[in-house]
Amino acid sequence: MRRAAGLSFYRRKKKINTGILKEILIWAVEILLTVAVTVIVVSLFGFRISVVGSSMAPTLENGETILVNRFVYHLLAPKQGDLVVFLPNGNEKSHYYIKRVVAVPGDTVQVKDGMIYVNGSPIEEETVPAVENALSAEDEVTIGEDEYFVMGDNRSSSEDSRYASIGNVKKEYIVGKAWMVAYPWKDLRLIK
Repeated sequence: MRRAAGLSFYRRKKKINTGILKEILIWAVEILLTVAVTVIVVSLFGFRISVVGSSMAPTLENGETILVNRFVYHLLAPKQGDLVVFLPNGNEKSHYYIKRVVAVPGDTVQVKDGMIYVNGSPIEEETVPAVENALSAEDEVTIGEDEYFVMGDNRSSSEDSRYASIGNVKKEYIVGKAWMVAYPWKDLRLIK
């Protein structure tokens, strides 16, 4: 006769569903492989830096962490409008600067009446305020071979190619192209 209720000291063996266990294991391996490949690709082709200052506002804000593609300029030359990351005058003890390429080798640049002229024509920019200080670009500047004229998007608060301390940026000092905002997470986006 079998008891209907009460304590039983005999344990029933639970069967493990091997199908579900296998699927969980496959997912875990796939996730680990994806993370490993991502880490390898980022370390080979890029690195991350923090934005210092407000010179690139509103495009980039102080304290944001960005990913830099250091491989792209081994294949292609920077073009007008690119956000480049460089060491000023190759100074490895300096922090990385992030600026927008305004003019490329062979171009002429002049800042006149708050407007930037490249090769005699004003460049069309959206949401960028007028340039208050022309500094070295008050007179027409010709960009040399393997040099780039760069400026911050926040023109009034940017130490850039207009300043003698920075000047035209040589291609050898450009370490990569700003690619993506990685932190804070709420601001995660590709950089244009």
